[in-house]
Amino acid sequence: MKKFHFSLATVLSYKNQVLDALKNEHGKILARINEQEKIIHNLEKEYKQCNSNFNEKKAEGITIIESIGFETYLRRLEVTIQQEEKKLAEMKKEEEKKRKEVVAAKQDTSSLEKLKEKKLEAYQKEEQKAEELFVEEFVTFNRIAGK
Repeated sequence: MKKFHFSLATVLSYKNQVLDALKNEHGKILARINEQEKIIHNLEKEYKQCNSNFNEKKAEGITIIESIGFETYLRRLEVTIQQEEKKLAEMKKEEEKKRKEVVAAKQDTSSLEKLKEKKLEAYQKEEQKAEELFVEEFVTFNRIAGK
């Protein structure tokens, strides 16, 4: 009997390539999100340190110009943090969209894999029946020829 051949093998291969590419893109987005979270963390840390320094200086006595400088810098950090958080939110939306694409592609490949498995099982059953039939015919022929 001929060797098993899955007629949709090229389609399955293509779908697997698409899935791999989407997983790769998703991974890159996750890396960018992680990097963005570090940026925000560092900005928040800088804000807390600056605010702490400002409070210490106020307790010791500070000039109005120094006070205005601290306040201006702190406000600028707040705005920067908000902008970076907006970027993070956009990245998370992009990640969610890409994750959905990965899930859909995985479902496509899974359904083709299941179809391939079913076709292989059917092929193996057919092959087994053919072998059994051959053995039966062989035994029958030997009985007839032996008499």
